Amino acid sequence: MKIYIAKDFFQLSKKAAEIIQDAISEKPDLVLGLATGSTPLGTYKELIRMHKEEKLDFSRVISFNLDEYYPISPENKQSYFYYMKHNFFRHININPENIHVPDGQAEDAESHCKVYEAEIRRHKGIDLQLLGIGENGHIGFNEPDDEIEVLTHLTKLSESTLRANSRFFDSKEKVPCQAITMGLGSIMKAKKILLLASGIKKAEIIAKLLTEQKATTNIPASALLLHNDVTVLLDEEAAGIYKMKIKNQFSEG
Repeated sequence: MKIYIAKDFFQLSKKAAEIIQDAISEKPDLVLGLATGSTPLGTYKELIRMHKEEKLDFSRVISFNLDEYYPISPENKQSYFYYMKHNFFRHININPENIHVPDGQAEDAESHCKVYEAEIRRHKGIDLQLLGIGENGHIGFNEPDDEIEVLTHLTKLSESTLRANSRFFDSKEKVPCQAITMGLGSIMKAKKILLLASGIKKAEIIAKLLTEQKATTNIPASALLLHNDVTVLLDEEAAGIYKMKIKNQFSEG
């Protein structure tokens, strides 16, 4: 696991975009796993700039989003389909047929999950998966639990996630209680993983993940410790507690 600490959110976003740019340059038909939330916004903004100013070409890129609320309309401004369209897709030259986002209106969510998983397999898996991390350690919508789902599935959102995501809605009660998400197995099959964390609210979970070095279903992101190609990009605020613990460990040693 490689750890990169950027000065601030802008530098973190720039570094993440550069890694994605290099991957697309190496493989123009890259299968790219995408995340939502506030943390990737800077990365998407920088990738848009690269497309417009440096001619970064997305025409052959295939994208798979991690998750989507359920049930929710794609026209709902809080849906992840809407988020991706307005914050990224409409600003680049990606082929609409190459865009995959879980269907928040699927009549049969279980069947849709199987189809989504099969579509990932049809494209021979994710080449580069972009991830954020929740304050409780979730990645995608894989929440802390006694057991973990391996493949794409319909899941119930935890109270802490509902509270955290309520800032995007009028109230906590309006946040959908379920979501369709790639499972940890789907995520772990990605050839390369890029985990982003920004801000002081992520500092505690990042320190726990990086210093305890234990894989547990209580911290779903800890599964990444078992992957052979993970880059963790942090800004100074997200890295604060981790840096302090590392410094103390060296002092004690």
